[in-house]
Amino acid sequence: MFNCDKCGLCCKKIGGSPIYSWLDRGDGICRHFDDASKLCRIYANRPILCNINQSYERFFQNKMSREAFYALNMAACEALKQEKEMGDYG
Repeated sequence: MFNCDKCGLCCKKIGGSPIYSWLDRGDGICRHFDDASKLCRIYANRPILCNINQSYERFFQNKMSREAFYALNMAACEALKQEKEMGDYG
């Protein structure tokens, strides 16, 4: 299972991705992101693209190992955290 620390950074930076554009509330942040709690308001029923485990099983299991998929997602997560630390993040 992918270990998400629920920092919310991926939810706060969807504006640049065409596959997540339908979730953009207009400022690059997911319309389901709760600014107060920093959590997803629909987490239990979030879209499959927001669920690492379901995305792997549905789209990627025949393309790469689960470990490789998790590593790619963790790398993207770490890149968002570095971007925030450098002050390039909203």
